[in-house]
Formats: sequence, C-alpha cells, structure tokens
Amino acid sequence: MQTIPALSLRHATVDDAALLASIHSTSWRATYRGLLPDAFLDGEVTGERDAYWKARMAAPGGERRMVQIALLGDEPIGFVCVERQPDSAWGALLDNLHALPGYQGIGAGKLLMRAATDWAHAQGETQLYLYVLEGNLPAMGFYERQGWRFVGAEPDRMGGVDITALRYVYRLDQSGD
Repeated sequence: MQTIPALSLRHATVDDAALLASIHSTSWRATYRGLLPDAFLDGEVTGERDAYWKARMAAPGGERRMVQIALLGDEPIGFVCVERQPDSAWGALLDNLHALPGYQGIGAGKLLMRAATDWAHAQGETQLYLYVLEGNLPAMGFYERQGWRFVGAEPDRMGGVDITALRYVYRLDQSGD
C-alpha cells in the first residue's frame, strides 16, 4: 500500500529566508511569464527575492507578521506571509501566498489562506487585503473563489516596468464560526 504524504504547515524562521526566496522566485517565473520582462524573470528576480527575504525575516517587527511554509510530507511546496498594517484602512496585508508549480490545486493554497485568516482574526483584524498583478487570471480566480472581492487598482512598478496592482479584500467572520 502506498502512503500519500500529508500537507502540513510550519512557522518560517530567519534561517528559511533562502527557501522563501527560492519558492517566491520560482513562483514568479512561472506565474508572471508574459506579464513581466523575461530578462527580469530569468535573471535578477532570484537575487532580488533573496535580498528581500533575508532583510524581511531579520527585520524588527516580526510580531506583526506570520510566515508559514506549506509542506507535502517533508518537502516545502509553498508559503504565506501576512502582516498587520496598523495605519491601513484595508486591514492586515496578505503580502504573499505562493505554491510551487506542480503543487497547485492540491489544497496548499487553501491551507495557507486559512492559516492567514485564522492568524489575522486572532490578532483582532476584521479584514485582509492583497494585491494581484493585473493579468494574473489564475490568482484572481483563486482569490475570488475563496470569497475575496476586487475593490480597486493602483499603479506600481515591478521588474523595471510599470504595472497595475489589483486590490482585493476579504472580510473576516467575527462570529468565530
């Protein structure tokens, strides 16, 4: 009889910065092909994400954020990062949710999303928000199926080009159900 590995989560630590960067850049290369320049995705994205996660995981204020890694058995396959934004009218920021290509559709995204919403709710937040790169139709569909709703767009810059970031919000159920 074959054993199917279980999905689980573990908290990320400072020592996981390189792992987070690897998952993040791999996800961007697969997801943003055609939306961001190939030169960025094939070149500088790996180093840029590595520097970003090393700085972010070592930065003060870690109590305001939760970063969890999704595991299939012992294999890291995704992660989520959510952060309280005290001055935001939009609530807590779901800043990253990534599942590696080949592991999408097996429930990791939903598990990571639930961890983020549970954490935000426990922090007393009433709403989460996130940004999706315009044109990222799979992500937009995923979030909309989970109950997120589009509320606006903002200009941004990524990979050396101007982009449009679509803002979505998710109202947390305050009844605890």
